[in-house]
Amino acid sequence: MRIDPAEIEALFDAIPSVLFFAKDNEGRYTHVNKTMMQRLGVRSRGEVIGRRADELYPAGMSEAYVAQDQRVLAGEVVENVMELQLFANRRPGWCLTCKRPIVENGKVVGLIGISRDLGQRGGLESQYEPLRLALDYLSTHYAESVRMQTLLDITGFSLSKLERSFRKVFQMTPQQVLTRLRIQIALHLLHGEDSVASIGQACGFSDQSAFTRKFKAEVGMAPRQYRALIAAKGRLDDTSVG
Repeated sequence: MRIDPAEIEALFDAIPSVLFFAKDNEGRYTHVNKTMMQRLGVRSRGEVIGRRADELYPAGMSEAYVAQDQRVLAGEVVENVMELQLFANRRPGWCLTCKRPIVENGKVVGLIGISRDLGQRGGLESQYEPLRLALDYLSTHYAESVRMQTLLDITGFSLSKLERSFRKVFQMTPQQVLTRLRIQIALHLLHGEDSVASIGQACGFSDQSAFTRKFKAEVGMAPRQYRALIAAKGRLDDTSVG
């Protein structure tokens, strides 16, 4: 069953604390919800559709959005990226962004995503920038053995404050966030031809058994099963096209 992004657009029109958007393979908006229109200060979807983020958002924000889009259009999944978005009256505010590629017949044809407001979450607003820096560090060092002390040095938090803040914002501990990041990268790499063992190592897992165990816990199947599923779906899509 395929769901038209327009149906999701209509659903998210009813959720004012979440931006919804879909884009084509050039990063141009094809669908947006009312919240995004209001925050951009436009009256119709036609003022947004067909344009890219760097045509709508101020410099300093748009570059990061465009770079993020390029990664997703290359097949990556972006999950719980902490970043600044425009809020009411075009003031910047913190949100968590998730983006996923839209794949048809084995090809990425666009992306779909949401940005969820963090707002005034339990007095955490002063901690958002340190948390973003910690998340950025995890995102760029996922293949390494990350020391908790490094995150404490980045944020200036105590261990209990770091774990408490991560749980409030991400509903996960720092280690769980790191594992999720590693699995998302692995999902992307499994579409290629590298061996399962080399992918596990590239994603920071100590050995193949640890990779398989964590992957199965997150995805519900082993890496080899996931790769076989991708291959079977590809064959089915090829048959459908023929």
